[in-house]
Amino acid sequence: MEEQCPQVTVVTPLLDERDNIRPLYEQITKTLTGRGEAVDGNKPVFGGYNYEIIFVDDGSTDGSFNILAAIQKADAKVRVIRFRKNFGQTAALSAGFAHARGGIVIAIDADLQNDPADIPKMIEKLSEGYDVVSGWRKKRHDHFVTRLIPSKIANWLISRITGVKLHDYGCTLKAYRKEVLDKTKLYGEMHRFLPALASWSGAKITEMVVNHRPRTAGAAKYGLARTWKVLLDLMTIKFLGSYSTKPIYIFGGLGLASALGAIVCGLAVLYQKIAHDFPMNRNPLLVLTAILITTTIQFILMGLLAELLVRTYHESQDRPTYVIKEILESSREKENPATKTQSPQGPLRGHEEE
Repeated sequence: MEEQCPQVTVVTPLLDERDNIRPLYEQITKTLTGRGEAVDGNKPVFGGYNYEIIFVDDGSTDGSFNILAAIQKADAKVRVIRFRKNFGQTAALSAGFAHARGGIVIAIDADLQNDPADIPKMIEKLSEGYDVVSGWRKKRHDHFVTRLIPSKIANWLISRITGVKLHDYGCTLKAYRKEVLDKTKLYGEMHRFLPALASWSGAKITEMVVNHRPRTAGAAKYGLARTWKVLLDLMTIKFLGSYSTKPIYIFGGLGLASALGAIVCGLAVLYQKIAHDFPMNRNPLLVLTAILITTTIQFILMGLLAELLVRTYHESQDRPTYVIKEILESSREKENPATKTQSPQGPLRGHEEE
């Protein structure tokens, strides 16, 4: 008998979390089987749901994979993906999303700071018509200087630039509809921008407060160094979101600004020559004018080259520049007389005419 496709997939990326794996697995299983905290009275939300758990081992060297292998051997609902080396959290989440079979996908960290008990509430939130539910760690148990301050600055900056206002982009605990993830490719450290990417494709985004617990085992994998990566990825996200199909707008805009600067500097050189008889060959503004003219030409040419690359990219892969949510049409196809074809021997007849 063919195995029933799971309705919910939990994706857990991990790196050297040996002491947290089994407690996390037990908490997730307890929640998804309905043996955890009851929701809506005494009826657990997940009592009748089929689920799977995907652990992605991102090159652990502390024996985490042995624990994962033992868990998977004992529970058929668990699947384990092992990387050959450490590729990063974005790659781990991307692999988990690609192998997820559930219609709803939950991402959760393996450090036990995210609480699996929040999963049923996030599923309930999705049922209200949302496509992505992002967790908000309103009360965080992290170091104030190295984690909280950079996080607040980054969240404010990301919200301003992307236009998708969330309090906590860095929270891994999120719930997605699978169709939203199917059209999204992740690179670099872009997993934290998934709500913005989904929103630009027309997905409906919301957030909810989730429980955040202090780390009791293992060590944090992130610090101040990731701030620069976030800023660089944010520039990439903004470019891809706003100009990926029309790069001439940004390069052409910069070129026009440079041209305007060249005109202003050139007029200033002429004014100083005519009004004050200041030698043009000794005027630094003349050099600046020449530089700005050259920059204008370079920006315009870069924009045109980018347009060619973008069109080649989309047309060679037959990639549309839009995302369709659904199509409504009649199931009965109308026959078009113009498309009728006849047999090479001509039309068939039921009888011969005399």
